[in-house]
Amino acid sequence: MEFNTKILCIGAGYVGGPTMTVIADKCPDVKVTVVDINQARIDAWNSDSLPIFEPGLDEVVKRARGRNLFFSTDIPNAVREADIIFVSVNTPTKTFGRGAGKASDLQYWEKTAREILEVATNDKIIVEKSTLPVRTAAAMERILNSNDKGLHFEVLSNPEFLAEGTAINDLFEPDRVLIGSHQTKSGLAALQKVVDIYAHWVPRDRILTTNLWSSELTKLTANAFLAQRISSINSISALCEKTGADVDEVAFVMGKDHRIGSKFLKASIGFGGSCFKKDILNLVYLCGYYGLPEVAAYWESVVKINEWQTHRVMSRMLEHMFNTIAGKKIAVFGFAFKANTGDTRESPANLVVRDLLAEHAHPVITDPKAIHDAKRDLVDVIDQVEFEEDPYKAAEGAHAVVVCTEWKCFAELDWKRIYKGMAKPAFVYDGRNILDATALREIGFDVANVGKGKAD
Repeated sequence: MEFNTKILCIGAGYVGGPTMTVIADKCPDVKVTVVDINQARIDAWNSDSLPIFEPGLDEVVKRARGRNLFFSTDIPNAVREADIIFVSVNTPTKTFGRGAGKASDLQYWEKTAREILEVATNDKIIVEKSTLPVRTAAAMERILNSNDKGLHFEVLSNPEFLAEGTAINDLFEPDRVLIGSHQTKSGLAALQKVVDIYAHWVPRDRILTTNLWSSELTKLTANAFLAQRISSINSISALCEKTGADVDEVAFVMGKDHRIGSKFLKASIGFGGSCFKKDILNLVYLCGYYGLPEVAAYWESVVKINEWQTHRVMSRMLEHMFNTIAGKKIAVFGFAFKANTGDTRESPANLVVRDLLAEHAHPVITDPKAIHDAKRDLVDVIDQVEFEEDPYKAAEGAHAVVVCTEWKCFAELDWKRIYKGMAKPAFVYDGRNILDATALREIGFDVANVGKGKAD
């Protein structure tokens, strides 16, 4: 079959895989190839057991795979063939050198740019899909356009705004698609080609175009603002617990103000995922780099509040459980950073488990989708932790249950059965406020919620 356009995505992770799958599904006249150096990951994409869990992803992959969607490890051939190359490689926070703990580690990004340059034989449009610091595109342009082959590479920015657990729906019906380019003749021409791809199914008024630097900064800023809302309501949850207020009632009334809105006002044990913390720290580093320490401190406080909120779980447990949990079995319900995903990156549950271990407790982790990744994240303490697929078995003989992920299935459990099998008194710490606290107390549980104070 002849294709009008050939698209390549380098990186078959949580962003590249679903995004390219939907593009292939919606653009049957476009050939889409996804490549990765990880053979096992590519094998999984070509199987019935995809490497990531995302509701609805399986069906879309099955519709497009083998028709105009292909997964491969043959990066050189895919680069040579492609007209448009999306780069969706990992850009983790640096753990070494200047900017360690805050700045993005761009070594994989630069390596990818050099690999493209080495094998390319014609002009290409390069699209930044990874979340990157502002003006990263300038560095890629310098690398790519320093070639002696007479080739021209136009670099665009097309940040993703996906929420894990709803990524497929977010791709099918996005609030907006953002594409940034240089405001030059070649830049605008390249931008139009990418616009035309999304215009297959996205209304034109939702495809927003900006200059390159605005697009790069928008992604960091959007995530920072969302995380800020979570940290803000979580800080108020602590005050609610002290005063007898109910954080859900406070948030509900606030959300009725159209200037504020109701989104991201759900108090919990803290946010996680691959983006929020990383992007905020990246923003903090950039502000420091450009001589804006006050701005840097402001955004860093969002991360500090989030970590403080997660650590508060242990403080409340000790307060309720006679100031000691040493030797006690604690069932940890959920390790994914949120429901409907197997992703555990920066999950609050990781901190909770480590706090439990620091108090010499015995954590038993259960999660419907994330046990495999949980074992990877806890490899350094794996001999001190148990994993159990069955939540009833995880809670058997436990002194407390800590809900760390808002899986619907946890709320649907037979909590009378759980209570019967637990040590007494039986404690529940609902870090997501998904359980019926009144019903649990009637059963006999001692229940603590986030942001729920004792009413007079």
